[in-house]
Amino acid sequence: MTHQTRLNSSLRRNLTACLAVAVLMIGARSTLADVFSGTVVSVSGSTGQIVVKSTTKGINRSFQLSRSARISLDGKSSFLSSIKPGQTVSVFATGTSATRLIVRTSKEESTPPPGKIGTAGPGTTNPEKPTTTPDEPTTKTPRPSRTPSRTTTAPPRDTSTESGPVTLGWTQYRGPNRDNKSLDRGLLTSWGPTGPQPAWMATELGVGYSSVALAHGKVYTQGNIGQDEMIIAVDGGTGERAWATRSGNGFREGAGDGPRGTPTIDGDRLYALGANGDLVCLDAQTGRVAWQKNILSEFGGSNIQWGISESVLVDGDKVICTPGGSRATIVALNKMTGAPVWTASVPGNPSAGYASPIVCEVGGVRQYVNFVSSGVVGVRARDGEVMWGQRESSNGTANCSSQVFFNNTIFSASGYGTGGALFRLSSRSGATSSQLGWQTRSMKNHHGGMVEVDGFLYGCDEQVLTCINLRTGDVAWQSRSVGKGSVTFADGHLYVRSEQGPVALVEANPQRYVEKGRFDQPQRSNRQSWAHPVVADGKLFLRDQDRLLVYNLRAD
Repeated sequence: MTHQTRLNSSLRRNLTACLAVAVLMIGARSTLADVFSGTVVSVSGSTGQIVVKSTTKGINRSFQLSRSARISLDGKSSFLSSIKPGQTVSVFATGTSATRLIVRTSKEESTPPPGKIGTAGPGTTNPEKPTTTPDEPTTKTPRPSRTPSRTTTAPPRDTSTESGPVTLGWTQYRGPNRDNKSLDRGLLTSWGPTGPQPAWMATELGVGYSSVALAHGKVYTQGNIGQDEMIIAVDGGTGERAWATRSGNGFREGAGDGPRGTPTIDGDRLYALGANGDLVCLDAQTGRVAWQKNILSEFGGSNIQWGISESVLVDGDKVICTPGGSRATIVALNKMTGAPVWTASVPGNPSAGYASPIVCEVGGVRQYVNFVSSGVVGVRARDGEVMWGQRESSNGTANCSSQVFFNNTIFSASGYGTGGALFRLSSRSGATSSQLGWQTRSMKNHHGGMVEVDGFLYGCDEQVLTCINLRTGDVAWQSRSVGKGSVTFADGHLYVRSEQGPVALVEANPQRYVEKGRFDQPQRSNRQSWAHPVVADGKLFLRDQDRLLVYNLRAD
């Protein structure tokens, strides 16, 4: 029995994912469907039967193709007669009745399979101990953070010479320009009652609140697996694991275990900072360690209550991070070696906040801006000179949301009853100064982040999604429709992820709240949804503890 189906280009590439999540969504209501991945043992064109050996359990299962079954071989519609023993296959089935086969040829399979965690299998770097044993800090941990600026920074250049697929759509926390904006266009402008179509789902990513970065045809994230903190890469089309590398000891805390930061991809290297302060540089293709260190022990810092939450910034040949220690508040490291380039000590030696640095340029002065425990600070990029600082948006508990750069101003906000403030920046004689522009209590943004679109700021004021005119500080509108959550922007719309699970599509409309659809995330963990949503490569990525759910955002 043979069956051929036309599959559009988008679904071809992400078919495994699409059906995997669809199956799981159905399974939440009625356990009818299953996904079985492995190697083809035998296939019969006359009887329509296929036998598959599981890649994980080593068991064989026999499936009978249904009349409506669809077959894809290397992303193209195909026939059962084209399937051969030894090929890799994902079978979508109800009981023993297969409804779809996704098959890859042995040529594609020539890439070494990912090794298991805890083994030194091909394509996997996962030593039982890191090459450098990081000092273990003696404190606690929080949740995710943010990062940098707007048109002041060009999108990251991918310097890799590899010939495989490369995605530049989301190489770091808060996107290619660190302004929380996706470069994607042609996305759906409304959703049906069940939301966008599922593409694929990855599992076994460990616990934590890290979001994701995309490059080289892979999706990268961080998580605690067992006692270890891990950096994990999965295939960007199927969600299958490519490699996993241990970066340090796992972080544990009552608000939730695991790392909070998101990996940063720069060319063929990946940089990730863990909740215990373990900073690691890896080969983005293989996961092999290039260098690593603990920034808290090296620069005299102590871990903060809910754990280091920073996603490091790579700017030129420097890695920028915030140990908040007695020997340095903010540091620039050589990205190739990890050696210090300069250190910046803010008066009073404040500890790190839970935010991530941004880069901006004002009057010819390039600078890094971050939210530390005492307030927002700006340091000169070339030498680390501390140039300015402001406290008006800071609280005494946790400063989490990264600052927003707009027209030579910085807007910063925090929760715990504080709200936000806009600071006007000006430069003279190679140095920048700041002046308070205005303050507001209508943007008590805890850790869901904010985004500027056409001079208006969007973010959650605690439970209320709020739009503020950045030029005046006036509130344009407010809505409690979604509740407290995180936001990102793409193609004229906000993607608002409630910490309780629902995801809404909202017009970036400064006149009024216009919702264009919403859906409830399936397969919810028992933790709040604090990992920020990502829109890249025509898809929506939702990390929820050990799962990553991916949805198609294009109509084709």
